[in-house]
Amino acid sequence: MREHYGLDKLVDYSVEPIADPVRVVSPRHRQLDGEIRSAAAKLSRRLAKFGAMNLETTIEPDSVEAFMKEKAELQDEIEELQTDVEGLKKQRKEVSRHIAIDELPEEEKFSQLSTRSKHLIDTIKMVAYRAETTMANILKEHMSRSEEARSLLRALYNTEADLLPDHEQGILTVQLHHMTNHCSDRAIQKLCDELNETETCFPGTNLRLVMKLGS
Repeated sequence: MREHYGLDKLVDYSVEPIADPVRVVSPRHRQLDGEIRSAAAKLSRRLAKFGAMNLETTIEPDSVEAFMKEKAELQDEIEELQTDVEGLKKQRKEVSRHIAIDELPEEEKFSQLSTRSKHLIDTIKMVAYRAETTMANILKEHMSRSEEARSLLRALYNTEADLLPDHEQGILTVQLHHMTNHCSDRAIQKLCDELNETETCFPGTNLRLVMKLGS
């Protein structure tokens, strides 16, 4: 139905505020998570380096002093990183993981795509599908190959027609042009007869629709 009617083109993509009490991940909690992961990864690399340190040169005063200095500096950096990680984790405990969407900072707030037009188009799709199914069932009774009923309807949708209003008689005649073969014409005429029996008025007027094939 989407490719034959193009109904999805009627859907707009405007946005609207989110009215429901939706809860989302707190931006501050997410930020602290990232900082903790970054600091913990850096700490892991420093601990690995510290554990792999060995004095591989001769035991000379200068060599030993340089080694001990490097190891002491790395130890200080490790302790500082451990303090940072613990502090960040403490901050994260004090921040709720989820907050209501209306509690977001203004620069973090977002909207949802408008759903009103989509609901309308979905309703139109269902009505169109049911109408086409009804017409296809009518056509099947007068076709030797009933599985082609919907294809014949799609061909009918693309067929030109003349609109002939007659205000004195209160009639709007829809004069369809002939189909590609006599069998199709006969089936479409039967469909027209069925539709005419509904005595439907064209919306917004008092003109009764009369479907007619050919001149």
